[in-house]
Amino acid sequence: MASKKEKETLGKNLLPGARHHRAFIGPPGAYDVVAHMQFNLLTLLGLREEHYLLDIGCGSLRGGRLFIVYLLPGRYFGIEPEQWLIEEGIKKELSKDFIALKQPRFSNDRNFACSSFGMEFDFVLAQSIFSHAAPGQIQRCLQEVRKCMKPTSLFAATFMEGEKNYAGSDWVYPDCVTYRLSWLQETAAKAGLTCTPVEWFHPTGQTWVLLARPGSQPQTQELATLNKMVLLKEELRNTKERLAALERHPYVRAGKQINRLLRKVRRSK
Repeated sequence: MASKKEKETLGKNLLPGARHHRAFIGPPGAYDVVAHMQFNLLTLLGLREEHYLLDIGCGSLRGGRLFIVYLLPGRYFGIEPEQWLIEEGIKKELSKDFIALKQPRFSNDRNFACSSFGMEFDFVLAQSIFSHAAPGQIQRCLQEVRKCMKPTSLFAATFMEGEKNYAGSDWVYPDCVTYRLSWLQETAAKAGLTCTPVEWFHPTGQTWVLLARPGSQPQTQELATLNKMVLLKEELRNTKERLAALERHPYVRAGKQINRLLRKVRRSK
């Protein structure tokens, strides 16, 4: 259990969007959960240390801190408009020495211009980007990523599925916007990509999709079974945390103390 000081350092007492490297990019209490969610999904999909990964909206390296460690030097690429987030992530989640060893590359481009790296990527990730983006931004992102994908590349992304499509033209944050799956699939098709929903855990209820070039079929058969295991494990962890919090409640503690006194009284008779 994190101490009060640790919670303050980790930003767990802050709301999403607060000026803190963990809180700014989402619920700070789920920082670690969202990191392993991304890492586990991509490694199950086939990401290996020699592959090249593009992390769109890499933020303060929430997932990047795991991917950079795992991948060989020069294999991790991140796009993040907020340079201060990258700097804070390096300072507080990794270190400058480790960055020098692993040699990740970053861009502050706001238009998803991944072609600026001059690379083709084996895997692309956009976790909780489409959940805040306008339709035009999503279209541009898909078109840009399509230019940087190999025939066998996989693009994993999340979006907030809903009955209505967001029709605005601005980025929305920290609130989320919704899209119908059919709209995202049609938009992906216009960019020359297939869009397949997959069952995978997300703490804020977002839907995962895999985008690929036509003819490249993502192998997702085992994901549904593994997802159920992840959900059960997460529910068990949440239950333990709720029970621990209940144990600390003043009324519960007082009740336990009364029971101990009653047992002493019975034994003394």
